[in-house]
Amino acid sequence: MDLPYPSLMFLADVDRVSAKTALGVAHWRPEACAGQLRLEGCEVDLGLPDMTPSAAKAAGARSLLIGVANAGGYIPPHWEAVLIEALEAGLDLISGLHTRLASLPRVRETAERLGRRLIEAREPDPRFSAVGEGFKRSGQRLLTVGTDCAVGKMYAALAIAKELKSRGVSADFRATGQTGIFIAGSGAPIDAIVSDFVAGAAEVLSPAAGADHWDVIEGQGSLFHPAYAAVSLGLLHGSQPDALVVCHDATRMAIDGLEHFPTPSLAEAIDLNIRLAKLTNPAVRVAGVSINTSRLTPEAAATYLKDTAESLGLPCCDPVRTGVASIVDALLGGPAQRDAA
Repeated sequence: MDLPYPSLMFLADVDRVSAKTALGVAHWRPEACAGQLRLEGCEVDLGLPDMTPSAAKAAGARSLLIGVANAGGYIPPHWEAVLIEALEAGLDLISGLHTRLASLPRVRETAERLGRRLIEAREPDPRFSAVGEGFKRSGQRLLTVGTDCAVGKMYAALAIAKELKSRGVSADFRATGQTGIFIAGSGAPIDAIVSDFVAGAAEVLSPAAGADHWDVIEGQGSLFHPAYAAVSLGLLHGSQPDALVVCHDATRMAIDGLEHFPTPSLAEAIDLNIRLAKLTNPAVRVAGVSINTSRLTPEAAATYLKDTAESLGLPCCDPVRTGVASIVDALLGGPAQRDAA
């Protein structure tokens, strides 16, 4: 995608979970962020200067990026005034939500009048409109999977791809969501693809490659999520992973937003993902566990990671706090795995 960075990151009035797009871009592409714009009630601070659209334009911003990934991917009516203000200040708009910017009459008309661009990450490429075939492809693939949404699947995938490259291994990060696309500049917006084509899109996204090449594929949703399990399963089958990294939030007790569904244990998540992944790759293994410990003290996080590694017999790390070297060691060294019962 031709993304006009740097951007003013629009955080609106959301909580930390819903602001994962802005948080991800700010962490992995800080040079793309000129400042932040927050509305009353916003619970997130990126540590960037608070700016109006006019101030951001004067500071060199080229666009306003909606840094929100809310449930349903919609744009509430009270955000429209900010979007129009940004257009009038000379900024293009970038969105990864399901609501199309051009479907908002006032936003569309303002953009047309001023010659501004409305850029959508969830506009699937026609290449991603094929049914999966399930044939074995050359090359190697790692897919991050999770016990829930927003537990660090993208962070883990980006960190693993970066670590592999630092060791001279041929590797690519493959984005499957709007945040990953904003970071990588390309990818497949899996949750905007017709369900029949999700597995096929994953196949196109991670095509046949050299025997030593790793495609590190960003996972989406969770097999345990009542609303989003379908996209997780399609991605699991189409990715045909040789290795899985299971991601979890250390403090998450229930599925986010659906508190009557408890979060599964890591052992449950490992076993179910392995069983289902074997449909397209019987040799799939687990390379490690990635834990989001951001809400724990450093001491509590270290204990949690150590205890989890010992109980599962797998490398266990936090991509931000500890890095992912132990997972990559297992990935390249081979057999450490917990198989399904």
